Amino acid sequence: MRIATMATGGIGGFLAVKLTKAGHEVATIARGAHLEAIRQNGLRLSTDSGVENVTPWRASSKTTEIGPVDAIIFGVKCNALEEAAKECIPMLHETTAVIPFLNGVEAAERLLEVLPEHNVVNGLAKISTTISEPGTISQVGNFAQFIFAERNSKPSKRIERLQNALTSADADAPKTDDIDRDLWSKFVLFTAMSGVTAAARCNVGDILGSNALSELCKNILSETAMVGRLRGINLPTHLEADLWDAISKLPKNMRASTAIDLENNRPLETKWISGAAVRLAQQSGEEAHLNKAIYALLSPYEKGL
Repeated sequence: MRIATMATGGIGGFLAVKLTKAGHEVATIARGAHLEAIRQNGLRLSTDSGVENVTPWRASSKTTEIGPVDAIIFGVKCNALEEAAKECIPMLHETTAVIPFLNGVEAAERLLEVLPEHNVVNGLAKISTTISEPGTISQVGNFAQFIFAERNSKPSKRIERLQNALTSADADAPKTDDIDRDLWSKFVLFTAMSGVTAAARCNVGDILGSNALSELCKNILSETAMVGRLRGINLPTHLEADLWDAISKLPKNMRASTAIDLENNRPLETKWISGAAVRLAQQSGEEAHLNKAIYALLSPYEKGL
């Protein structure tokens, strides 16, 4: 397959390495020092198992140099969505699938404001990766799962083809019969993890070692799940307990990307995480008080420095 990563950050970079190694043609969209490093030394992926290095099919900052592709791995920050979506247009043909792997639950809807409806699918990534230095993607932990589907969750040839491509690249890409349920399940987890690790400047180990932080984390899980159920999302009754169990098994040094962005004075995605939980709750006639408090605490840092 011919695939583009828009852009080649943690998620896009991880998949660019894996898919290139599996023999697929991958165009990596990047800028600045990161792009130059990819051009000069290839793209590196550092994991607990070692370092993998590949030379992508193409590396560019200009999508007009890429041309139409079969799929676009869309993995930018939430606040960069509109600009990045416009840059995708030269890479589209009739059946190109644009798969958003962003935090939050509104990415597909926002993409529809820019891109043709038939090109937009929906998805989520369960992985912890970051650009550790120009040209290098580092992964924390060893879990990496990518769930995606047509927006109506019905099977399609293009989704099956891309799932097979990721599977051939040793990435976990399971089928789903309800992408909204899966997306909201991650959102419930991420509002808690993002909110607590950023607002408390802590990691998973700190949460598990503090009764107060543990209780806060559990209560945010329950609050965001409540919002999803109000909006008709088919979340299982045991979701909150399952997610807390999952948190307890995460690497103790793990933090949400929001916490890392805060530490590095980068713009935050809180409008699309805690802020979204508040906004979506209000649309359903309820208040998400804990998410509202987290959003207020982090709002002074939303634009970074």
